[in-house]
Amino acid sequence: MSTPPQPPQQPEQPSDAPAQPSAYPYPHPQSPTPGGPLGFPPAAPATQVGQPSVYAQPTLVGQPAPPQPVNPYLQQGPYPVVGPPGGGGGGGAGKAVLWGAVGAVLASAAWAAGVFLIGAEDDPDLSGYSAPSNLCNSTDYSSFKEEYPDNDTSPTHNTLKDDALDEGLCSISLKKSTSSYADAYLYSQLDLHKKTDPGPEFTAAWKNYADSHTGYDVEAVTGIGDEAYLVSNDTTSGSSSGSLYATLAVRDGWVTYTMSYSAYYSSYDDDTDPPTLEEVTGYLKTDTRTTLEDLGG
Repeated sequence: MSTPPQPPQQPEQPSDAPAQPSAYPYPHPQSPTPGGPLGFPPAAPATQVGQPSVYAQPTLVGQPAPPQPVNPYLQQGPYPVVGPPGGGGGGGAGKAVLWGAVGAVLASAAWAAGVFLIGAEDDPDLSGYSAPSNLCNSTDYSSFKEEYPDNDTSPTHNTLKDDALDEGLCSISLKKSTSSYADAYLYSQLDLHKKTDPGPEFTAAWKNYADSHTGYDVEAVTGIGDEAYLVSNDTTSGSSSGSLYATLAVRDGWVTYTMSYSAYYSSYDDDTDPPTLEEVTGYLKTDTRTTLEDLGG
């Protein structure tokens, strides 16, 4: 994961106007953290550390190492006690042969279990997904175009290809036809984890997001991937103050995808009728489903 880029430039304000906050899609801007070549930290009223950049998934620091898996074949079982038949002599040789056979079976089982575990590590569950060379070309945001019909002619994108991870990043400016500058921003990130199952960390980071980030709401979303969470923060008051942030994070096997929306309102904005949080979350769910289908999931 590399250093996040600079956030998108905000519209120029009159000299006496307060500076608008930078547009990040994730809660709370933060210093660069591992999150990908173009990872931006989440947008929020206050700075916080630990959440991935614009696209990056949140990272949990200091988590204890997971317990080592136990080989089921090496657990004690109800093996019969073998002794000399009828208390007579000559049983020692028979017992040695029998215990030797049992040991061979256990050794074979342990070897098979080891091969199975190694094979699982080398066989990631990518669920049919492939990483495009330009995620912006594969990110569907047609629902947002109803609200922001003016196309971004130069969206920002980046791609990472590695034996352990394939990653695509995309940043799109959303603008209404009457606006001179972007009214909102849309970010997407696709990660194909090829060496490590992201499931446990993904769940811990997104499901519990509100526990470590004041003012954010978390909602589990069904029907998208294996698990999905919607994180949102809405401090808007009409169309002239506050900010609206929402991100939908999805895990499907060893593949993770996030789509994030952020907007900041001031009395200088041309947009006097911005979408509500309910409308934005509906757009995110619809367009995320379509995008994942197009990516092969």
